[in-house]
This record gives sequence, structure tokens and C-alpha cells, in this order.
Amino acid sequence: MNKTLWVCLFVVSSLPFPATVLAGVGVSPSSISFGSVPVNTVSSAATIMLTNNSNQGVTISSISSSLPEFVVGGISTPFSLAARSSVAVLVYFQPDSAATFTGNIVVNGIKHGWGSASVSVYGTGVSAVSSSTTGSLLSVSTGSLTFSNTLVGTSGSLPFTIANSGTTTINISQLAASGTSFSVSGFSGSASLSPGQTLSLAAVFSPTTTGPATGAISMVSNASNSPSTISLSGVAVQPQVTVVPTSVSFGNVTVGVTNSQTITIQNPGTAGLSVSQAAVSGSGFSISGLTLPVFVAPGSSAFFNVAFAPASASTYAGTLTLVSNAPTSPTSIALSGAGISPVLQLSANPTSLSFGTLNTGTSATQSVAITNTGNSSVSISQVTAGGTSFITGASMSLPLSLAPGQSSSVSVTFAPTSTGTVSGNLTVTSNATNSPLVVALSGSGSTPTSHSVSLSWTASSSTYAGFNVYRGTASGGPYSRINSSLILTSSFADVSVTSGQTYYYVATEADSTGAESAYSSEVNAVIP
Repeated sequence: MNKTLWVCLFVVSSLPFPATVLAGVGVSPSSISFGSVPVNTVSSAATIMLTNNSNQGVTISSISSSLPEFVVGGISTPFSLAARSSVAVLVYFQPDSAATFTGNIVVNGIKHGWGSASVSVYGTGVSAVSSSTTGSLLSVSTGSLTFSNTLVGTSGSLPFTIANSGTTTINISQLAASGTSFSVSGFSGSASLSPGQTLSLAAVFSPTTTGPATGAISMVSNASNSPSTISLSGVAVQPQVTVVPTSVSFGNVTVGVTNSQTITIQNPGTAGLSVSQAAVSGSGFSISGLTLPVFVAPGSSAFFNVAFAPASASTYAGTLTLVSNAPTSPTSIALSGAGISPVLQLSANPTSLSFGTLNTGTSATQSVAITNTGNSSVSISQVTAGGTSFITGASMSLPLSLAPGQSSSVSVTFAPTSTGTVSGNLTVTSNATNSPLVVALSGSGSTPTSHSVSLSWTASSSTYAGFNVYRGTASGGPYSRINSSLILTSSFADVSVTSGQTYYYVATEADSTGAESAYSSEVNAVIP
């Protein structure tokens, strides 16, 4: 016979999903039983929920039935299922013969390799009742019930009604739920329904473990379509708590100093984690950065700090305790640390400075590194250089605080003004226990040695007006003239030379017009 096209509406709506969930499309329930339905009639609608658990849209390319007796509501495919949203698909059973039918509703999708999902469907066609039995029909308000995410240890209920749609009294002898965690509320063990009378009941889902669950409600009666069934499905969720690290050791901490470490609360569960209480025991330990209550979505984390500030040189132990709605609550973290006495100490590198011998009127600069080798901050208040000719530079801005292990440089300049050996001290004043820190200074002043180079040459003619002398620091030049005016004799003394330097000289002869000859041959002088 021709099948009737049944049209249904589907609604896409935002759902409160956790922050991190498994990618892909969830399809529930996994199976639907339509029970017994008279031949050539249409059953009540059963609902299949398609849920996009990912962070991206999913394309549903097709939804099809493997048997013509199971009819999918008129949804046009392909269509897009937005991220973290659901769509309801209605399915009907329309048997065309008195037989048992088993089929599948197949959902095909396109997203990063996600392929298809299948929902098993069952139903039995029964012969149409004759005029003598038409008064014995039991109607059910729905063919399936789907529970939203339910916390383990709690219960959820969904109402349904059964009605006597015939003309004779129906006696219900058995009504029970199958499947872990499902039950029926409102049924006392038996019931009798007069024609047109209804009975309001509720399916109850009370999960004890996490994950999806399926079941069914079966109703046995004297109705011609007995047994009648309602398929059940639900998902049980539960928060979990993981704390990183599982214990905290602060090690050695100087008395008067606070050391802080970060604690991470993770929720690897499937429901929101709520931390309602946080307490720390043990002297010297405290919590910061935690405002209660703290909600941590599935797959997410929260952070706060635990601090240790010892009051004396001793060992300390404590415990951080977190109370939450996780099944393992309370969660405890061991805390430990040791207080050590403060040590304020400075060291110098090098411990002495020797500038050697310098000519008076010259100077040389060296540096000393001042390091905090203790375990507490040291404040430097004064740095001075004692002794003739020693001065400190402006490299250190005072007052200066050095943390443990930190260094700063002090420059010292030696500028002798007289000959002879000079000694002095660099003195660093601070609140360190070894203050003042003293660095020995030494150096010698000497009189500068003067040098000169005597040059002489032979004139090439008797008509010369004078001579010019040129000097360079490399053989072959370039040269620069060193006489300020024309030299009238054939000799010259260069007194502007420097020790350790080699000079190269040439001379020219000039006539009365100022015209010069070519350079003479080159001579050189090494200054000791």
C-alpha cells in the first residue's frame, strides 16, 4: 500500500553544554520499541535526539529508514546542525501486515571524518480488531522518553499518560521499567481504566554510574494491543576533581620572606565541579587568589596560590583541604617547608685592585663586582674610595638593595698627581653582617718620559728658501706637515712624539715662491 508522508517540525536550540566535550554528534536513544500497532495504522511519534557536542557546525547529509514501515518525519537534508545544539527527529511505525519488523534509522553526517550513527527500531503489526474487540485499545502519550544530563546520585522524572481509547474497561496487570537506573512512579501494581479514562505516571531516571543508559517501560493488559512499550534513554554525568600538584614542598624559605606556589584545580568529569570550601592548616601557610564558591566546567581548570611565610627557623607541615561536589570530596594536599635564619652578607670580586704604574696626569679605571652571597636582601648605603688619587665612579646609585645572588658593579679610577706608590681602600657600607666590605687599592705614579727625534738633511741647491718636514705612522704615508713655519736650516727636532710609537719622516725643499720639491727619501724612528 502507499505510505503516508508524515511531516514534523524540528527545532534547533542552544543547550548548556560544558566547556570541553567530545567532538562529534550524539544520537539517542540507541533503540526504539514501538510495541504492537494495528495493521495499517500509525503509531505515536518516537523522538530521536541529534546533539552536536563539538565546537563547530556539523552537516547532516541524510536521515533514512531501512524499512518502509518505519517512517522518518519530513526533514529536508542536508542541513547544518550548529555547534552545541540539538535537533529532534520524529519517527513513526506504520505496519502493513501482522508481523514483527526490525529496522534501523541511519543518520549520516559530514565533519572531520565523522560518518554515521544508527538507531535500532522494532515494532509488531497486529491484525485490526473486529467490531467485537474494538473496545479494547490502550493509548500511550509517547513512544519514547529522553532524559537530559542527570547527575549521578540524583533523580530526574518525565511524565507520560496512558489512556483507554476503546469502549470497554482495560485492566493493566503489569507495568514495569527495564534498564539500569530506570523506574516508574505512580503505579501501585495494577490499574483498571474505564473507557476514556487516563492514568498519569512518570518515568524516573536515578543513575548510579556515569555514561549513557537505555531501557523501556512495558505495559501488559487485556487490551488488544498489549504489550505497549515506551523506550527510555538518558545520560548520567558526574564532576571529578584533580589537584596539581598533589603535594607542595616549599623547601628552605628565609624567615620574614614569603614563598608562593600555584595550585591547579582540574575537572576531568562530565558535569560542573563546584568547590564550596577551602581551608589550610599548619602555621605559616595561607591561601590567596581563591573566591568561593568556584565553578569549574568539565575539561576546564581554576587556579589559586598557596603561600608559606615562616616565622622562625624551624620545619613546618600543613594540609590544604578542598570540599566539592565531586564523589572523592574532600581532597587533601600535604604542605611542607622549612624556615631558615636570615644571612646578610656581601662579597667583592676581585678582593683587591692594582693599577700598576701610571704617568702623572693620566688615569685608569677598573671595576669591582659587589654580590649578595647571603639569603636575604642587603641594603647598601655608602660606597667610598680612600687614598690619594683614587675616586669612585657613578656606576652605582645609592641607596641600593641587592636580592640574594644579585650583583652590582662599582668603578674605581686611579689618577696619580705625583710620583711614588699610592695605596687606599674601597669601602662598601651596608646592613650586611660583614659591613663594611673593604677592597684594597694600590698604584704608582711616575714622571712622564719625554722623547724627541732629531732630523737632518742636505739641501739639493743653494737657492732654497727653506724646508718642510712631514710625518706619518705608516711607511709610504700618508704624511702630515709638522713644522708650523718654513725651516731655514737643514735640521729639525720633533718633540711631539709618543712612547711606543713608530714614525716615518720625509722632507721637501721650498724656493722663494713657496713651491716645494718632491718628497725626500723616507726615514723612520722607533720611540721606546
